[in-house]
Parts: sequence; C-alpha cells; structure tokens
Amino acid sequence: MCVSDLARSLEWYGVFFGREADEVIGEEHLWQVGESAYVVLDARDVRSSRVGGSMVTFGVVLSEFDGALERLAAHGVRHEPVETYSNGVRHVEVLDPDGNSLSLAALP
Repeated sequence: MCVSDLARSLEWYGVFFGREADEVIGEEHLWQVGESAYVVLDARDVRSSRVGGSMVTFGVVLSEFDGALERLAAHGVRHEPVETYSNGVRHVEVLDPDGNSLSLAALP
C-alpha cells in the first residue's frame, strides 16, 4: 500500500488490523495476513505517484465480520454500506486516509 503519511497510516492500519505491524524491513512496515501474504506500507517518495491506487479484499470469518466493523467504528474508522450479495456473501469497503480500498468479505 503506497501511502502519503507514514505516521498517520501506521496508526490507521494498526486499528484496521487490530495490531501494530508484524515486521519492519527498512522503511516498509508489514502485516502478515496469510501464511505467505503480507500487506506492506510504503511512504517513500519513489512510490508517491501510486498513493491511493491500491485495492485489496480480505476474506473474514462470517462470525467475526460485525465485530471487525464495530472495532473499526470504535476508533473512528468509517466504511461504505455493507452489501449482502445474492449468494449470501457480506462485503464492505473501507478506505484508508489516502483512498486505498481495503474490503472485507465474509462467506455465508
């Protein structure tokens, strides 16, 4: 995720993931989101043209979906309206401070 303000984004992503970055490598901050998958924050000038252009969808357990939204709301993180698709999937888009899209999707 290319971001414009590292300090602000570290705080926001800490709330989104419910924890601080799992690892810091150089200037990049990494959250492990799967066995071999990471979300990486990068605020270096070399990435500035890509700020706000990312989109990621995370699968979440249905029983944890509402709790995740409540945790975000408790910290002032807003989201788009929750959608429920015809196949029962619940989906919501959350935008970071730079407009990067992080969606949550829960299978029925």
